[in-house]
Amino acid sequence: MLKNGNIFVSTYPFGNYDRLPIELLNRSGFSYTINPLSRKLTAEEVSEFAKDSVGIIAGTENLSLLINNSKKLKFISRVGIGLDSVPLRLCREKGIKVSYTPDAVTLAVAELVIGMMITLPRQVALADRQIRVGKWTRPVGISINSATIGIIGFGRVGFKISTLLNGFSPTKVYVSDILDKPEEIQSLRSLGLNIEQVSLEFLLEFSDIVSVHVPLTPLTRNLIGERELKLMRKNSFLINFSRGGIVNEEDVYHCLKNLEIAGMAVDVYEKEPYKGKLSELENVVLTQHMGSCSFDCRLAMESQATEELIRFFQSLPLLSEVPEFEYENSEF
Repeated sequence: MLKNGNIFVSTYPFGNYDRLPIELLNRSGFSYTINPLSRKLTAEEVSEFAKDSVGIIAGTENLSLLINNSKKLKFISRVGIGLDSVPLRLCREKGIKVSYTPDAVTLAVAELVIGMMITLPRQVALADRQIRVGKWTRPVGISINSATIGIIGFGRVGFKISTLLNGFSPTKVYVSDILDKPEEIQSLRSLGLNIEQVSLEFLLEFSDIVSVHVPLTPLTRNLIGERELKLMRKNSFLINFSRGGIVNEEDVYHCLKNLEIAGMAVDVYEKEPYKGKLSELENVVLTQHMGSCSFDCRLAMESQATEELIRFFQSLPLLSEVPEFEYENSEF
């Protein structure tokens, strides 16, 4: 049981849409502090605010400096699934346990990606911008029903997207993953989805819409760069709602600027908040790392992360401790 020590909540927002996570902390009796700046914290700010904390409920903030400097931190409860902001190997060296909420985000991210598969090819964002300045061009684009969809990464989110796509009856769905997924493929075929697992190169060459859903690891950093982009069709679209760093931002900027592919929807960036050159381009739809930003998803993530932290400090079994393969794939 936690008798001495503070919990720091670095993620933002937290408890803004439903106070249940805060009520859980209040009921626990733990001393806690919530991010006082109401925005994403820098690594330096996290390290300063949490320097005396024994536990942290974290979002996508870089925790490296905190973990390097802290002598008190015992537990990290990650609100979300991505772990590129958490130096897992260093955590292990220092005896810091880490949990996350991998299942809570799946549906919210998948729904928004499906929305982008409609919005991007149909040029909805462009039409909005044009009408605001007096233009009326009525853009035309491809529908999901007549498209071949490529999904890179066939984990929780990739599988859920494929399940949702079944209702749109796309011409074909190609998936690429480092692991063979025969059972998942067969389960979707039994529902009537025309789906096949193929190589990354084949997927890029023959898909109309390519959506990226892999974690950021040493193997996936710059997974989509100049060589891969040149494989894509000129009338194809790219969606990245996984992690910044997987699609090389400089390479994709030049590709989009030169109209080597038709467009891109991007929710994640190497540096956030994003202030880069992609915002100059009309054929790009930019969102604010908001794949998980639905009310029910935020509540589930924040509540599950809080409950897991409480379990840890009450010496109860953890339900979502980060598994060994995540440590093996960690960059640091």
